[in-house]
Amino acid sequence: MRHCLAVERKALELARRARERGVRVDLELVSLGALLHDVGRSVTHGVGHGVEGGRILREEGLPELARFAENHVGAGIPREEAKELGLPDRDFLPTTVEEKLVAYADKLVEGEGEVEFGEILRRFERELGPDHPALSRLRKLHEEVTGMTGGGT
Repeated sequence: MRHCLAVERKALELARRARERGVRVDLELVSLGALLHDVGRSVTHGVGHGVEGGRILREEGLPELARFAENHVGAGIPREEAKELGLPDRDFLPTTVEEKLVAYADKLVEGEGEVEFGEILRRFERELGPDHPALSRLRKLHEEVTGMTGGGT
């Protein structure tokens, strides 16, 4: 829970900076999405926690928040990789500004503490290998969010 609160703080910081730069962003949606993005960890800590979180949120009547849980894993997971990982046969990529901000904030928060983007990139490289396509998705997410917020995450 403390991790989710830390992700919420970071995501709202990013969202406010984006707003100051003229980006239309729903702060309440960012807040709720960040607080609930890891609800699937109540079922599993594996890669499927995003899918489980989406299921839980839909069952609880919160379908508008399900995508935050589903699409924050890694830097998003495209259909082909999802199938290889045993996930449902569809894309799990953040698409809205709010989803991207929460997914990125989640990468910058380990436990309760913030980490630099370079450290996250190095961890992805170690865990997945230097040629894994998730690295390019992570770099793209970084560029999109820093472009919205004016950098300095």
